[in-house]
Amino acid sequence: MGFNFRVLQEASDKKVALFERMNFLSIFSRNLDEFFRVRYPSVIALSGIKEKTRIKASIAITDNIAEKIQNEVNRQLAYFGSVLTQEIIPELKENGIVFYYNSTLRPEHSDEIKEIFLSNILAFIQPVFLESGSNQSFMPENNQLYFVVSLKEPNQGTLKQAIVNIPSNKLNRFFVLTPLDDQEYVIFVDDIIRENLRYIFPKLEIVSVYSVKFNRDAELNLSDEYSGNLLSKIEKQLKKREFGLPSRFLYEKGMPGNLQLFLMAAFDMKYEDMFAGGRYHHLSDLSSFPSFNKNLYFEKFRPLSAAPVADSSDLFQTLEQRDVLLHLPYQSYNPILSFFNQAAVDVDVTDIYITLYRLAAESHIANALISAVKNGKNVVVFIELKARFDEANNIEWSRTMNDAGIKLVYSMPQIKVHSKIALVKKKSDGRELSYAIISTGNFNEITARFYTDHVIMTSNVAIINDLELLFTFLAKGKNEIGDAKIKYNELLVSQFNMVDELEKRIGIEIQNAQKGLPSRIRIKVNNLEDPYMISLLYKASQAGVQIELIVRSVCCIVAGVEGLSEHITVRRIVDRFLEHTRLFIFGSDDDAIVFMGSADLMIRNLYHRIEVCVPVRDEICKKQLLHYFEIQWSDNSKAMQLLPDHQYASVAGNNGHSVNAQQSIYRYLKNSV
Repeated sequence: MGFNFRVLQEASDKKVALFERMNFLSIFSRNLDEFFRVRYPSVIALSGIKEKTRIKASIAITDNIAEKIQNEVNRQLAYFGSVLTQEIIPELKENGIVFYYNSTLRPEHSDEIKEIFLSNILAFIQPVFLESGSNQSFMPENNQLYFVVSLKEPNQGTLKQAIVNIPSNKLNRFFVLTPLDDQEYVIFVDDIIRENLRYIFPKLEIVSVYSVKFNRDAELNLSDEYSGNLLSKIEKQLKKREFGLPSRFLYEKGMPGNLQLFLMAAFDMKYEDMFAGGRYHHLSDLSSFPSFNKNLYFEKFRPLSAAPVADSSDLFQTLEQRDVLLHLPYQSYNPILSFFNQAAVDVDVTDIYITLYRLAAESHIANALISAVKNGKNVVVFIELKARFDEANNIEWSRTMNDAGIKLVYSMPQIKVHSKIALVKKKSDGRELSYAIISTGNFNEITARFYTDHVIMTSNVAIINDLELLFTFLAKGKNEIGDAKIKYNELLVSQFNMVDELEKRIGIEIQNAQKGLPSRIRIKVNNLEDPYMISLLYKASQAGVQIELIVRSVCCIVAGVEGLSEHITVRRIVDRFLEHTRLFIFGSDDDAIVFMGSADLMIRNLYHRIEVCVPVRDEICKKQLLHYFEIQWSDNSKAMQLLPDHQYASVAGNNGHSVNAQQSIYRYLKNSV
């Protein structure tokens, strides 16, 4: 939630383009929905465990956690409302756009709004009268918007309750009205319906109208499905998920208590699941706000060409000479696409292996794999059907690839394959050659436009050998070949050697500090939560190791506490691109050991997933990553530093010189790579 508030702060930064600030509001809203679908149900469930059991299991859940979450959510939503109504909407008006937001409609628009409702919207309206008690046959869908309408017969006192869907999933959330006085006008579909409810209930008196929204637990209960293959199990659970247990009921502030109680009983909700909100919900839709061709976005960004492969018609030949490291989105994603496209048509290529976690809806890589199998290659795809919120897309692609003849392998129900790896084999002039890709981010050309990631392409034999062992494990589900257990010599693979190797590297830095030698640990991850890793970093700090952490989101370490963590500094960067890289750097200067990969320092990543990190041996590539981290650490524009009380403060300026890491990295790569 701290990360999400930092996102919200970007929406209030007047140096950010106006429509981009609206997009940050959209991201905040989407993140909050995900929190209530994914995190909140688990937190509430854990808080119900007896304190003695929680202590024994090292579950760090404080008392009154639901109340604390409610208070923090209310604080953030109040700030959200202030930014939107007092900053964004007035600035829209200054730019010639009037946004009807809980405001009086101009009479000139009344007939137009009525016509839009009757001709475009009414066909999608499905009103339902609610029954009292918990025997309710109607169940609101997840993330869908509704009005709860209180009605009564003329001259009668008995109230009826009805629920009216707001079909924002079928229609545009925003409608553009006729301009007036050189101003464009935008209205919510919600308000169009609200203004025309009398046509839905023509013989009833409308007493009150309140907007509501449901979030439902996003967990897939695969353990409940004892038969059938994984794909059919997940498909079945996806249908259940949209009508799963409620995790948040968001209602318009001002709803009477008796109506809240009625809805709690009707939809089998608990008090801690109920959150008061504003007039409008699901404001992640702000990302689709009409732009009117106004230049109110970030300046257009053109990815750089990667020098070693920019003009290479034979990428594999280039990789035989040296490793290639790409920094997304600053550099073009085209070399990754070329890697798979060239593999698909190269007559010498025999095999392609790849793990897929989140695919683009119109994935070029998946289509290249289909072309490859049609060209006679052996193509094996390890596709993760349990990638949260991408399950349906991955299922669709798995069917398409299966129909084309690709060999598909699904992970076990209890384990997610989160690694981003690929291997291509070819035979040329009697030689067997192999080439690999290891990435910190998904093989997804869409997210590559706005996620920061590193991708290394290599023909390093030791790395290739380890990848072959890993793909064998993924195919067979056994951690041994013959009588020998699988051992990775180069790669760090979770559930095999990753935790031990990270512990070893931290231990070496502790020994260096104790000997009075230079010692330093630099880590960049999305989340830092694993208790054991945190304890190792505390131990290193107490030994005098200088530790610099860039953690984008969840961070459970406490920095700057004397006697515990005074040598630990934690920073967070939120800017135009989503920080997504994972780097682990041990040691100082040119002697540093550098790893990059898919793993965050979380329990789920280290113990319940297949993650891969790779040592960066190529000196040019390693130098780039060291510079990359140092540029990020020097940011005093978008970086915030974690304080011992878990609050964040701006990073001190550099002699009045402002440093924006993302802009600086782009310039660095443009000038030196």
